[in-house]
Amino acid sequence: MRVLLHACCGPCFLEPYDALVKEHEVEVAYANPNIHPLEEYEHRRDVLFEHARGEGIPVREMPYEPSAWMRAVAGLEDEPKARCRACFELRMKMVAEEAAREGFDAVATTLTVSPYQDADSISAAGAAAAEAAGIRYMHEDYRSHYSEATRRSRELGMYRQNYCGCLLSDIEASKERAARRAEKAARRSDGQTL
Repeated sequence: MRVLLHACCGPCFLEPYDALVKEHEVEVAYANPNIHPLEEYEHRRDVLFEHARGEGIPVREMPYEPSAWMRAVAGLEDEPKARCRACFELRMKMVAEEAAREGFDAVATTLTVSPYQDADSISAAGAAAAEAAGIRYMHEDYRSHYSEATRRSRELGMYRQNYCGCLLSDIEASKERAARRAEKAARRSDGQTL
């Protein structure tokens, strides 16, 4: 079966690709109009492409259109779960339509590697997009592979980002990191051990 695997970044790509390529012909699609800013998008893309090139893995880049992401999540800025669902739907639709146009049998995604993502929403988005495109969605929850993906990506020296990719997640992650730093500083000033 020919599978077009949506990849969000190099570290998350490793384990799903290895699992799928054992039984299928797999190509990779980098389809991430959500990633902000452009430099971050390019950095993640370049890490993925460099690894794939070294391994002889075919990768295609889908159009980078942040305005499509902004339209998809408009009105959901204060609703992270709904915003993420809309983002998953947009990216899976892009990949499923490309897969159908190019004669692939199925699509899959690396998004379920992260324990920070909603695997059920990802699966629903993938299944709906594949059905609309007339192909199969290959759902696999790869969260159990997260620690191995983390280990391998560190071993390979891959860039590991500290937010999902969109501007809003970057802001949210920055606030969380600042709160953790402030909490540590407060504990230090109170003489508590970390």
